[in-house]
Amino acid sequence: MWILVLFLLARSNVYIVTDEADAVLAILDARAAGRAVTDADWQRVFKSEGYVRLQKREHAMKRAFEDDAFRTFVTSPELLAKRATLRRALDRVKGADLDALAKRAFAYLPPSAHIDATIYPVIKPATNSFVFEGNAIFKYLDGDEPLAYFEETVAHEMHHIGYGTACAHTGQKWLGAFGEGFAAYAASGGLHGHPYANAAPDVRAAWASGIADYPGQFAQLQQFFEDIAEAKLKGDEIDKRGFQFFGLVGPWYTVGWKMAAVIEEELGRDALINAFCDSATLMATYNRAADAHAKRTGERLPHWSARGGG
Repeated sequence: MWILVLFLLARSNVYIVTDEADAVLAILDARAAGRAVTDADWQRVFKSEGYVRLQKREHAMKRAFEDDAFRTFVTSPELLAKRATLRRALDRVKGADLDALAKRAFAYLPPSAHIDATIYPVIKPATNSFVFEGNAIFKYLDGDEPLAYFEETVAHEMHHIGYGTACAHTGQKWLGAFGEGFAAYAASGGLHGHPYANAAPDVRAAWASGIADYPGQFAQLQQFFEDIAEAKLKGDEIDKRGFQFFGLVGPWYTVGWKMAAVIEEELGRDALINAFCDSATLMATYNRAADAHAKRTGERLPHWSARGGG
């Protein structure tokens, strides 16, 4: 047991930096108490590691993210009204068990994978979360969000980071997008997990409707890959279509998750990790698992066609 724990710790170097959120909350506390907000208070925000890296990311995406606009956001009455819930949310995430989250990700990664990451819970205008520069996990701080969903989101992003250290993508470019579903699978605990169970209502609804329409979402991606193979989609049109399948939690998530579940259930975890790590084998491995599933249960699942790469 101790050998396993030490091995996992040796493979991961993960820590949380809350300086941006701490600095923003200090300004909100001053406003609530009727104290003047000083230039030193603002400099604490603008020089925080979280803010500097967040601004760098937004500029890299060609988006405006300037200090004056952020001042307007922080001094808004709407944000002040959220002060208490944001404080509670920050206190919750500071208690997250990062080693346990890394272990959750490692359970569905090759032994050679490692995770080096800094987690930034940030108070910001946009309500999105993402990885930047391969090791910075930015998580929008939501006052109403349970700790369990924060942890699931972070474990999801840790899986992406670890995957990138161990798996060389081969085959059709867009096969790698199924990694969203694989990360969701790992982050929720695998075969018996419940993805997005603690997410916001719109995310839960998108997941529920998508997974319920698995054959329909599978068919959309089948057509996408067939159109590429038959040169009906070319150049920028391929990426334009492919990005449409992300959505809130679109087909790349739902179909990728279902494929992972079927492969692990029928062929085992090693087969699952190997198939996603060598994406050129993914469709054929899933088809084989779907055949085994039909033989075992009588349920006929959709298969990838030869034209689509299966």
